[in-house]
Amino acid sequence: MNHATSPGRSRPVTQEDVARAVGVSRTLVSFAFRGAPGVSAEMRQTILEAATQLGYRHNAVAADLASKRASAIGLFLLDLRNEVYADIFQGVREAIGEARNRLILSVSHSTGGIDREPVNSLIEARVGIIIAATFLDTDARVRELAASVPVVNVTRRVAGVDSVYSDDWAGAAAATDHLISLGHARVAHVTATAYEGHEERRRSYAATMHKAGLTPEVVTAGNYTQQAAERAAAVLLNRQDRPTAVFAHNDEMALGVREAAYAAGLSVPQDLSIVGYDNSRISQLHGIDLTSVDLQARELGRTAGAAALNRLASPDAPTVDESSMPRLIVRNSTARR
Repeated sequence: MNHATSPGRSRPVTQEDVARAVGVSRTLVSFAFRGAPGVSAEMRQTILEAATQLGYRHNAVAADLASKRASAIGLFLLDLRNEVYADIFQGVREAIGEARNRLILSVSHSTGGIDREPVNSLIEARVGIIIAATFLDTDARVRELAASVPVVNVTRRVAGVDSVYSDDWAGAAAATDHLISLGHARVAHVTATAYEGHEERRRSYAATMHKAGLTPEVVTAGNYTQQAAERAAAVLLNRQDRPTAVFAHNDEMALGVREAAYAAGLSVPQDLSIVGYDNSRISQLHGIDLTSVDLQARELGRTAGAAALNRLASPDAPTVDESSMPRLIVRNSTARR
């Protein structure tokens, strides 16, 4: 199962060699390398240290083929330029680090639909499950994929499929209520194309505005990037009846609105208050100080990683539906009207 040889050996070191060195069965050694239950933390550490000393290298691909059970975890990320996905990645790594399952990363090539090429690359790599952050496609298409390989959705709920997500309705309501409480009556929402399963922020914003007796205004950019938001906001902010506040779908789009505001000669927050979503690291920088909704992306990643491990261990377990409550972080990009 490996190609490693220890000093003085003319053949590869095997799990049998490791078992003899520790004084345990080969089965126990195999369990230790797979992170399977039934091996204490102390014994697993002893086995791994002995394997390292002998020069044994565990071949996870060969182990999967031999056991006829895929243990690798595929991670699909929509956009590496958005810090929220980097945080999710870090959380997933933390969750599966002790389990020793291979983590195979694939990144979207497009801005819509299930990106078949990177998804197929994960399937071809014999992953046992895909953690998806985030598919921009219909619930039916996600369920179709999950019928061929188990899926854990992150940042989105799909009925019948393992889902780990933040309560976008509550987060968007908190952001909109914050701006209304500061006296803003003209509050716009800058977002992008609405995909099934990703509409809660827009819907919650509109409902919160209506509840306050105000008229919502949704501005749709070409996509969810800073550049697209800046182009859309440039038109919005150069109107005579421009809004005095903007709630953006994410922090990246909020930064695009901020750039458009400065290009239009407006000051933030004196002339325009801005709220983002994600609480990314850049939102916290001095000089940016962006008020933002914290969806705790790293924790979402940890929860999704744990859910993936549980699904691999228990394929017939009940569907996971794990929701968490976001938190509004108020900084200096919002001010009283």
